[in-house]
Amino acid sequence: MTRKPPLENLRRHRSNQKKPKNHDDYLAAVSSEKRRALERLRQAIKAAAPKAEECISYQVPAFRLNGKFLVAYGAAANHCAFYPGSTVQALKNELKDYNTSKGTIRFPADKAFPVALVRKLVRLRIQEKDQAR
Repeated sequence: MTRKPPLENLRRHRSNQKKPKNHDDYLAAVSSEKRRALERLRQAIKAAAPKAEECISYQVPAFRLNGKFLVAYGAAANHCAFYPGSTVQALKNELKDYNTSKGTIRFPADKAFPVALVRKLVRLRIQEKDQAR
């Protein structure tokens, strides 16, 4: 059985990490392989939502549209992740080849996430946000 570190040690560890100020800062801190995959994802999101603003939310790169969270992306130890919210469930059949959870899609950095699928997820997310207004 592995012991989890005490919460205080975890907080101290996180507080020592440099917090990214923008998408470029975040991407500069990840491996080159993950950077390529995430930059491709970033460009696809920007193309699908040209009016969305880049921001950092929960220490990961995110996009806001009309001041509201739209989508985000990030890197983990063994994968890259795309966070398009509830659209994951709406397109679960098209995402069956990926490791998904409620609002997250995980993919290996060396297997490019399809740009067409990014566009579809982002556009669906925009429609969802527009209907919620």
